[in-house]
Amino acid sequence: MKKTTITLLLILLFSVTLSFAQKTLTLAESKELALQNNTAMQNSRLEIKAARQVKRAALTKYFPTISAAGAQFEAQDYMMKITTEGGNLPVYDGNPIHLLHPTQFAYLPGSTMAMMKTGAIGMVTAIQPVFAGGRIFNGNRLASLGVKVSEYKSRMEYNDVLLTTEQQYWQVVSLNEKMKTIEKYESLLNSLLNQVDDAWKSGIVMKNDVLKVKLKQSEVLLNKSKLENGRKLAMMAFCQHIGIPYDSTLALSDSLFIDSIPQTCYIDAHAAVSNRVEYRLLQAGVRAETLQKRMKLGEYLPQVGVGFSRIYMKFDESESQTNDMVFGTASIPLSSWWEAAHTVKEHSIKEQIAKNNLQDNTELLLLQIQKAWQDLTDAYKQVLLSEEAKIQANENLQVNQDSYDNGLCNVSDLLEAQAMQQQIMDQLTDARANYIVKRTTYLQVTGR
Repeated sequence: MKKTTITLLLILLFSVTLSFAQKTLTLAESKELALQNNTAMQNSRLEIKAARQVKRAALTKYFPTISAAGAQFEAQDYMMKITTEGGNLPVYDGNPIHLLHPTQFAYLPGSTMAMMKTGAIGMVTAIQPVFAGGRIFNGNRLASLGVKVSEYKSRMEYNDVLLTTEQQYWQVVSLNEKMKTIEKYESLLNSLLNQVDDAWKSGIVMKNDVLKVKLKQSEVLLNKSKLENGRKLAMMAFCQHIGIPYDSTLALSDSLFIDSIPQTCYIDAHAAVSNRVEYRLLQAGVRAETLQKRMKLGEYLPQVGVGFSRIYMKFDESESQTNDMVFGTASIPLSSWWEAAHTVKEHSIKEQIAKNNLQDNTELLLLQIQKAWQDLTDAYKQVLLSEEAKIQANENLQVNQDSYDNGLCNVSDLLEAQAMQQQIMDQLTDARANYIVKRTTYLQVTGR
C-alpha cells in the first residue's frame, strides 16, 4: 500500500513538472510577439520617427536664419598708410584781409599715418524670410505628408506581419492535427495486426494478409517521420518569425474551429477600397507630386526677406566699435523663367502619371477584394464538402470493419477504408486551416 502511494505521488509530481515545463501560445499572444520582435516592424517604427524629424526640421524654415562670422588678423605691415608732406601753413590772425594774403605762417612737419596691421571683425546676421515662392509652406505640407506615408507603410507591414503569423500558426496547428490523425491510424493498424496475426495463427487467413498490414505500418511510420520533420521545421520558422528561441515543448493552444460563415464578414468591394491603406498611399502619391510641382514653381518666383546685422570692429590700438544695420533682400531669377516652363511641365506630367496609377491600381484593388471573397467562399465550400466526406469515410470504415469481423471482406478492403479515412481527415484539417487564413486575408484586403 505504501509503495503504491509513493508511486502515485511520483507520477503526479512528474505530470505537474511536465505541465509547468510545457509552454503554450495563443494566436493573440503570437501576434503580439511578432509585432514586438519582427525586424520589419521595428524598422517601420524607426522610419516613422525619422519622418517626424524631417517634419520638425521643415518647421524651422518659418523662423529667421541666424549666422555669425568673425575674423582676426595680424599683417606683416600696415595695410593702409597716408603720408602728408611738410610745409608752411598760413595762420589766421583775426583780420579778414589777411585770409587772402596771409602774413604769418606755421611750419607743419611731414608725417605718415598707418593703420590696420592688426584687427578683429565680427558680425551676427538674422534674416527672416517674408516670401519664398511658397516653398516653405509647401515644404512643410510635404514633410507632414511624409509622416503619413511612413505611417501607411507601417500599417501595411503590420498587416503583412499579422497575416504571416496566422498562416504559420495555423500551419503548425494543422500539422499537429495531422499527427493526431496518423497516430490514430497507427493505433488502428496495430489493433488490426493483432487480429490478423491471431487469425493467421489459427489458419483462418493467409500470411499475405499479415504482410499487407505490416507493409502499411511501415508506410505509416515513414509518413509519420516526414510529418514530424515538417512539423519541427514549421515550428522553427514560426518561432523565428515571432522572435523567440525555438522550443520543442512549445504548444499552440488554438484549434481549427469554424465559428462563422463567409456572409458574416462580407462588405461591398467599392466601399472597402477607401479603407485600404494601399489606396490612401496612392492618394498620398498624387498629393506628393502636386506639392513637388509647387515646390519647383516656387524656385522661379521672387524671394523676399528682411534682416538685421550687428557688426563689431577693432583695429590696431583704437577702441572697439559696434554698428547695427537693418536691411531687406529681394531676388528675382529672371534667366530661369525659360527653364521653369519646362521643369514645371515635367512635374505636371509626373502628377498626371500618379493620377493614372491611382485609377489603375484602384481597379486592381477592387479585383483583389473580389478574388479574396471568391477564395473565401470556395474555401468554405471545401470545408462543407470535407465534413460530408468525413461522415461518409467514417461510415465506410465502420461498414468494412463490421464486414471484416464477420468474414465478408478481406483485409485489403479494410486497409483501404482506413487509409481513406485518414486521407479525408487530413483534407478536412487542410480545408479548415485554409478557410481561417482566407477569412483573415479577406478582412485584411477590405481594410479591417
